Amino acid sequence: MKIRGFTAGAALLLSLVGAVTLAPAAGAAGTADAVSTTAARPNFQLPFPCGQKWAGTSGSYAHRSWEIDFNRGGSASADLGDTVVAAAAGTVVTSANQGSTNGFGNLVKIDHGGGWSTYYAHLQVRSVSVGAHVAAGQKIGQVGNTTRPGDSLPVHLHFEVRTSGSYPANVQKAVFNGATFGYPGQTLTSKNCGGGSTGGGGSTGGGSTNPYTPEKACGSGYAVIDSAALGSAGKVYLLFNKSTGKNCVTTMKSASLGKGSAASAYLEVKGKSRITDSGNYDYYAGPVTAAGAKQCVKWGGKAGSAVYDSPFEHCG
Repeated sequence: MKIRGFTAGAALLLSLVGAVTLAPAAGAAGTADAVSTTAARPNFQLPFPCGQKWAGTSGSYAHRSWEIDFNRGGSASADLGDTVVAAAAGTVVTSANQGSTNGFGNLVKIDHGGGWSTYYAHLQVRSVSVGAHVAAGQKIGQVGNTTRPGDSLPVHLHFEVRTSGSYPANVQKAVFNGATFGYPGQTLTSKNCGGGSTGGGGSTGGGSTNPYTPEKACGSGYAVIDSAALGSAGKVYLLFNKSTGKNCVTTMKSASLGKGSAASAYLEVKGKSRITDSGNYDYYAGPVTAAGAKQCVKWGGKAGSAVYDSPFEHCG
């Protein structure tokens, strides 16, 4: 995918969002960057993998002063499925579909301590569970456009920094890599380059057993229907969710646990483009998901030097 600047991606978003209310409460944020905590601000980084360029805007009709929508593609769905990472280390306190509660759709909230938290909304996929301890740069989900039932949104990541206190006064200006975001819009290159770029699960340290499972990686409702060993380095799994008709693929490491090493997972529904997630992950690659009910799928992955590629199968 080509990286686009603020003009293409953000302008498109502004034209498509319309009057959808994205925040959970009415009102406008104050113009002062009033911080309701005495704890030092964490060293937040852009919520995307190291080196990626993303355009952000706070100029949408539905947004308060310091909330940011991010895009990097020049079309309405160009960013769908792109990786979202933690802006700083912390603990996942919310990982849920908000349903009719608000317009956030699939939301991950991370508590960074000292009253600071970050929000990642409209995710296509949530890759972490409540209670997971995440590192800066760790994958927590994928860019999407989920929202309340009956509403529609263009694909984007909605990002917020908040302190303790009442919404919307607790929404703070975003500061990335020590520099305040250039409101109302700015294009930035991610410096989120720490050692925390672990696939999906929390960073719980090393050990001989992977603390994550395929079901935890893919989420509620998924069950394993096939798997393939990747030598002693790991295992790749194919899962299916009967209620949604979606397949999910994840590669679970069994060696070099807690240490970033190359792993990948892919899913290809016959007649459609392949979806792949790859990188240096601590525990697992993926999940990658696609609607595949009664359609043949090809799936596979890699851990270490071992690779598995299936034929088109599971067509029922």
